[in-house]
Amino acid sequence: MAVYTDVSDEDIARFVAEYDIGKVVSFKGIAEGVENTNFLLHTDQAPFILTLYEKRVDPDDLPFFLGLMDHLSSKGLNCPTPIHGTDGVALRRLCGRPAAITSFLQGMSPRRVLPHHCAGLGKALAKLHIAGQDFDYYRPNALSVKAWRPLFASCGDDGVNTVMPGLGDLIHGELDYLEANWPTKLPGGVIHADLFTDNVFFFPGQDDVSGLIDFYFACNDLLAYDVAICLNAWCFEPDNSFNITKAQNLLANYNRARPLSADEIAALPVLARGSALRFLLTRLYDWINTPAGALVTPKNPREYINKLRFHQKVEAASDYGLGDR
Repeated sequence: MAVYTDVSDEDIARFVAEYDIGKVVSFKGIAEGVENTNFLLHTDQAPFILTLYEKRVDPDDLPFFLGLMDHLSSKGLNCPTPIHGTDGVALRRLCGRPAAITSFLQGMSPRRVLPHHCAGLGKALAKLHIAGQDFDYYRPNALSVKAWRPLFASCGDDGVNTVMPGLGDLIHGELDYLEANWPTKLPGGVIHADLFTDNVFFFPGQDDVSGLIDFYFACNDLLAYDVAICLNAWCFEPDNSFNITKAQNLLANYNRARPLSADEIAALPVLARGSALRFLLTRLYDWINTPAGALVTPKNPREYINKLRFHQKVEAASDYGLGDR
């Protein structure tokens, strides 16, 4: 249950009175998510999402996140739009936490990912990258390649190898490879950096994405790295086998809207390996360090061990279905 801070009826009534969005009808905690406290807030005008930003979110990053959602929404991307108070301010405080209200998006995440979902995702991701090109704020990716070795060190060799014998050696070797081969001169810009299936909405029976949510890992990095994150998140089956049809749909539709350069295509296998390692490491850290009885159940890192091993065998982007095989 992702509700870490209790909010009383009186607290919520006083908070909503600072906006011109009507009176509170109901509010309830939202179980999804692991970083922040979220409530579904209904007023007599409309539904909204109320977010309290918890300790893992740096308050200094919040103007970037909220400003980005404002910017993308103004460009026609369907994402949560921050609601500004009667004083024009969107970021406020509630129960000792930074807090904001955003618009509520209709739609639902796919329970089972099908190729047409990947096609819609490709188009939506390209649209996000294009819309973000003239966003004025800058936030470096705190979880890019330079952060991976310190993150790995914080897991401790003993804890790592309890997950799988020999995992420490596997990660050491992968870090050496990625640090030596990571591309630096590819096109960059704003990326979502966490576009997993639960952050993408569709209307049932429709191919196009109805909305993108959860921009709290968004940052500036290589655009093709965001594509690689989506390959890992959307194009593997529950048994960890790679579905090339899903990948073809994702990549072809992205490429139509924002053509990938030859250098980006060539770098895709390395970027996919890096994406797999990044999520392996963050899951590994949480798996080792989350105490028993915690509110959030950590995700098993073994899924990304298997994905990393797949990408280590990939020789070219054609193995993902991009271009001639």
